[in-house]
Order: sequence, then structure tokens, then C-alpha cells
Amino acid sequence: MLDAAALVISRLGPAFKLADVAAEARVAVGTVAQRFGSKHGLLVAMTRTAIERMRAGTPDESSPVEALVSSYAPLDDPHTAAHHLAQLAFDLADEELRALMAEFYAVMEARITVLVQRAKDDGRLGEAPPAEVAARILTATADGTAVHWSARPRGRLTERMRADLGAIVAGWRTREEHDTGNEQRSET
Repeated sequence: MLDAAALVISRLGPAFKLADVAAEARVAVGTVAQRFGSKHGLLVAMTRTAIERMRAGTPDESSPVEALVSSYAPLDDPHTAAHHLAQLAFDLADEELRALMAEFYAVMEARITVLVQRAKDDGRLGEAPPAEVAARILTATADGTAVHWSARPRGRLTERMRADLGAIVAGWRTREEHDTGNEQRSET
């Protein structure tokens, strides 16, 4: 049902109703209402699930850029971008959902911090600021890129995000890192 809710939100934004989710999930409205209690309960469940998925990450992640790009990939549709943005505004206006979003972003930053530190330890980002600061910069840039792209969707979000984040991490490489491995480093 949560996947059905995500699809409905991508089509309708915050105007969605539990009946829309039920129709998409091919269940009775009462089933959705019984499970989540309300539209707010459904949004809380969706956000908690997103937090758990962010915590899980993927075991083969080695690049903070690619981790962020993959996190935002589901939003890479210019036809639904405005609906996602509208839902975000709705969520930010709700105290409980805003607190859950803060938790989501804290988990995202922690995950990216680990990947940045790994890249620093491996000598791939020798000039990066402290890992916590670098993670905050990268996640804030990813958020900003997603919002800007939603308003002006030129090309694919994933390509634009990869380019924007890649430009930042390129500045965090030492001259030697630039000279001795551009192919591998382009993914960091």
C-alpha cells in the first residue's frame, strides 16, 4: 500500500485521498483506513519506511555522489516533480512529519558522512572538509538541485545531480589525485 501511495502522490500531490490509494492498491478504502487510520497516518508510515530504507543503504555503496543520486532517482520524472514538491511543502507544515523528515535527513547525512570519510581515508578526497561538513554540503546541494530541477526540468535529474555533486567533489581532490586516476575518481 505504501508503494501505491507513492504512485498516487506522484500523480496528485497533497490533494490525494485514501480512496485514491485504495484504488491504486486494489483494496477497499476501509483496508487503507484500518491500517493507517488517516491520510496523516499513511504519510507518517511512508516517512518512517523511507527512514528505514535510508538506514539500510546498499552494501556496495562506495561513492557519496552515487549514494545521493540513487536516493533521488525515484523523483527523476518531470511530469510528477511538482506533485512531489507540493507534498514536501505539506509535510513541512506538519510538526510530526517535519520531525520525521529531520530524522530522515539526519540518517542521510550520517550515511553520506561514512562514505565521505571512506573516500578521504582511501585518498580519493584529500582536500575535502571534515566528513560531517562535506556530507552536509553534498546533501544540501542534492536537495537544492532536486528543487531547482523540479522547477526547470532540463535533462534528467540524476544527470544534473551527478554533475552538480561531481563538481563539488572534484574541488576536494588534491592535484595528485586529479593527475593519477581521473577515471576512478569521477565516481567519487
